[in-house]
Amino acid sequence: MIPPPPGYGRTVCFSPQADLVGGAVVTLLGVDALRHVGERRELPIAFLPLMLGVHQLVETFVWWGLDGHVSQGIGRAATWIYLLIAFVVLPLYVPAALWAIEPTTARRRLMLPFLAIGTAVSVTLLVAMIRGPVSASLESHHVAYSIGLAYGGLIVAGYVIATCGSLLVSGYRHIVLFGLVNLPVIALLALSARSGFASLWCAWAAVTSTMIVLHLRDRGDRDSPAAAIMAPSVG
Repeated sequence: MIPPPPGYGRTVCFSPQADLVGGAVVTLLGVDALRHVGERRELPIAFLPLMLGVHQLVETFVWWGLDGHVSQGIGRAATWIYLLIAFVVLPLYVPAALWAIEPTTARRRLMLPFLAIGTAVSVTLLVAMIRGPVSASLESHHVAYSIGLAYGGLIVAGYVIATCGSLLVSGYRHIVLFGLVNLPVIALLALSARSGFASLWCAWAAVTSTMIVLHLRDRGDRDSPAAAIMAPSVG
């Protein structure tokens, strides 16, 4: 439901134009999500589409920096902002936002392991970025990022567990259904990235944002969370 998990080379949208248009669309979805917040505890999940939209817009400046359309300093700052959101913020933010909307103590307890894993991933990736080197380069139809991360496979697994696994223990049926769809999509996009194809992370961010908007619009599901399909039945 988020940008691709960390690795030595990460692929994203097809062009700066795709990032710009996609970012604008997702940002508008984010504004709509915030308009449908019914309770304060829904603010973190409602803010996620706006964050994803800004995230894509920031990458536009990464492209432009690498193309020479903006200064290297702006491009470098955009690279750091993009990776800080993807690597440091989102692994913790996603399970925390899902934890916040759960109305029962028992269901929130189920989210705690994902929060712990997300925190560990965020700290590990932040340390790796500080140690460096952090770089971005243009390849065929995508930007490739590197932070010189050791034990990348383990971190990727933790990233996916924290951000995708937390969907599956939600008490809201719509969120669990999205989680069931999300896992194979994330796997396919990761395989496409590894194969060198430009991935569709930006398009999937739009899909994720649409799901959040629909969840916030569906007052029935929010007021009466059903027992999650893949989670234990708790009160």
